[in-house]
Amino acid sequence: MERAMEQLNRLTRSLRRARTIELPEDSETAVYTLMPMVMADQHSCGSVECLILLLKKGANPNYQDISGCTPLHLAARNGQKKCMSKLLEYSADVNICNNEGLTAIHWLAVNGRTELLHDLVQHVANVDVEDAMGQTALHVACQNGHKTTVQCLLDSGADINRPNVSGATPLYFACSHGQRDTAQILLMRGAKYLPDKNGVTPLDLCVQGGYGETCEVLIQHHPRLFQTIIQMTQNEDLRENMLRQVLEHLSQQNENQYLKILTSLAEVATTNGHKLLSLSSNYEAQMKSLLRIVRIFCHLFRLGPSTPSNGNDMGYNGNKTPRSQVFKPLELLWHSLDEWLALISAELMKDKRNSTNITSILLKPKGPSQQEDTIPIPTSEGASAEKRMLPAETEESKIYEVGSAQETYVDCQDVISVTANRLSAVIQAFYMCCSCQMPQGMTSPRFIEFVCKHDNVLKCFVNRNPEIIFDHFHFLLECPELMSRFMHIIKAQPFKDRCEWFYEHLHSGQPDSDMVHRPVSESDILLVHRDSIFRSSCEVVSKANCVKLKQGIAVRFHGEEGMGQGVVREWFDILSNEIVNPDYALFTQSADGTTFQPNSNSSVNPDHLNYFRFAGQILGLALNHRQLVNIYFTRSFYKHILGIPVNYQDVASIDPEYAKNLQWILDNDINDLGLELTFSVETDVFGAMEEVPLKPGGASIIVTQENKAEYVQLVTELRMTRAIQPQINAFLQGFHTFIPPSLVQLFDEYELELLLSGMPEIDVNDWIKNTEYTSGYERDDPVIQWFWEVVEELTQEERVLLLQFVTGSSRVPHGGFAHIMGGSGLQNFTIAAVPYTPNLLPTSSTCINMLKLPEYPKKEILKDRLLVALHCGSYGYTMA
Repeated sequence: MERAMEQLNRLTRSLRRARTIELPEDSETAVYTLMPMVMADQHSCGSVECLILLLKKGANPNYQDISGCTPLHLAARNGQKKCMSKLLEYSADVNICNNEGLTAIHWLAVNGRTELLHDLVQHVANVDVEDAMGQTALHVACQNGHKTTVQCLLDSGADINRPNVSGATPLYFACSHGQRDTAQILLMRGAKYLPDKNGVTPLDLCVQGGYGETCEVLIQHHPRLFQTIIQMTQNEDLRENMLRQVLEHLSQQNENQYLKILTSLAEVATTNGHKLLSLSSNYEAQMKSLLRIVRIFCHLFRLGPSTPSNGNDMGYNGNKTPRSQVFKPLELLWHSLDEWLALISAELMKDKRNSTNITSILLKPKGPSQQEDTIPIPTSEGASAEKRMLPAETEESKIYEVGSAQETYVDCQDVISVTANRLSAVIQAFYMCCSCQMPQGMTSPRFIEFVCKHDNVLKCFVNRNPEIIFDHFHFLLECPELMSRFMHIIKAQPFKDRCEWFYEHLHSGQPDSDMVHRPVSESDILLVHRDSIFRSSCEVVSKANCVKLKQGIAVRFHGEEGMGQGVVREWFDILSNEIVNPDYALFTQSADGTTFQPNSNSSVNPDHLNYFRFAGQILGLALNHRQLVNIYFTRSFYKHILGIPVNYQDVASIDPEYAKNLQWILDNDINDLGLELTFSVETDVFGAMEEVPLKPGGASIIVTQENKAEYVQLVTELRMTRAIQPQINAFLQGFHTFIPPSLVQLFDEYELELLLSGMPEIDVNDWIKNTEYTSGYERDDPVIQWFWEVVEELTQEERVLLLQFVTGSSRVPHGGFAHIMGGSGLQNFTIAAVPYTPNLLPTSSTCINMLKLPEYPKKEILKDRLLVALHCGSYGYTMA
């Protein structure tokens, strides 16, 4: 006792020396003033001896600090059982609330201190005491998932259905945080399934959070909620990935549950599909709803049950298995789709016979003299086989009951205009369902047959509205056999639209569309040596994870600290020059002196095929990340990348004279000229001439007027393709690692060059137009005027050096300077003011495309310093 008093006296003296409050001069009075604060501190440290001393000294056990907390609150919060017991012994009030309305019992419930709760409830008259939000201890215990605490509170008489101020019950709180076990306890004890005042239900919360296990518990106790979850697939406000996560869990419980979910989803999809085909419905809403449901359906079907009873059946071989039967409800929708397309096809044929405009079918009211010009509306079998779907008349269209012989006609509607998008969305859903039944990479024969059957209608759709291709005909990118039917229409679309479609599908399914700038771990950084950049880059890229490289690139040069977008751009720029470095013998310069072609004698380098594969990877990565490369290839090589056959005109890039000879053969009758050409040619192989047949037995087949076109084509293929086939194959193997062949074929060889290398010329006016100024510079400042005058005076090569110095790239992207990328997306070329000192050179921050230009006093000094920086300072990076 004396020692405790002495401790308090020392504390009093210490506080007096640097006190922030006035203490009584009398030591004993000061001790009693400090005692509540000391108690509050000591109980949280578990110093029960000191607490006992203070209580015996007469300290108030119900003293509240600035937050309204009593010693009992803090003992409960920190789980100090002995302190809490002693406070209760001294009549601490368990019902006191702090400033937030929390009592000691709330703190025990929050932290799940069940043992202490057992002691406390003996002193509590009402365990349902509420905080400021009307929440009881049971609410918070359920939210935090403390099972034993929940059971203790329920055993002590807690109201299991008590709502807080917003109407949320304990079950609502448990579901809001996916607490499966506490939800299970509540439901087993008879908790009611109640929404809050806004109508939000516990199931809504579970689905929003993706809490599949908690949803399972709710359905076990309320089976009707199963259909509620299925119907939620139509709610566009719910995140699709969360809903899919819930259904994934539910479908993995057993095969019967799995089949039930799929069948139910198929039924809902069928209903939504028929609503979409009804012209009175909201197209955007119904289209999104249908495709969302079908995506979830197909995902679950591919996933399969956790314990299938009959193996991993995909149902694509035509066998009637339980899994394949889940598609049966959708057959009604596919039948309606087929009817609509068949109807439009018949009208197209009729209009063609009548020499009318086949791209505009008009529906006319059935009249006595117009029997031949009317179009019957096909049956929609969504709700009943006896119902027919009508396009809109003057107001909303409706579904009417009709007899089997009755036909319905609608006044003055362009069928294709009002149905093309709707039918195309259903076609997209049909393709998704067909594809999910097939092994990866295989196209459904049923869908191919479907497209071939309705080929004329589908082409009519896309001719009328080409955007349908980009919105709904995604199957073209995955089915080469179908793409060929529409390629002429696709390539007729604007280059910009095809670029957007290309990158949309290239990056689909990846977590971050701004991929170059995603954060990377240290292990993902490509560490390369500047003095051996080609070989070291080849080595690190070959070992890197291709999936991660698709998502983002980080490059660091050995011995340099710089990283970021500018370094990545420089890496691509240097590598594109190294690829055509004569020392590696990979590419040879073409006849025009500006483009490159694979070297047919590249095998002098024993690693040439590995290097060609690496070159393909670099160009594929550059295209994937929208990085330009400082290299131009021959048209024939771009054709090889695209899979386009070469022709004799492409020979001109490597041998203009030989190309002229081939042209002459085609232009003249050669029968009586005595050329004595055969289907074989002599080729130089490392200095030795070898005769190579163009076709089997070619040495004995004479070239004639009749077969000369074949000869020219075969000679072209030998010179441009067969001679470098191993090199082409190796390059494409690397390129296709990052760029699927089906996507790149959207472009021709000229467009591919634009995508890879940007615009070959620099438009100074466009440059000026898309430049920003900062740090004190304005567009009309003398230094800025001098700068642009100097740029005008620079050679094309010097302008390229300037662009590379500031942006890290020597090329302007397609679309001009307005599309230059920076470290965080589009970033205009920027000029920032820097105070001038003699001999100071301009510097740059490539990550933000910024030129730091000193405020030179004369134009001549500016030009001199700028040229020194361009020719001597364009390599090496520090942190911007």
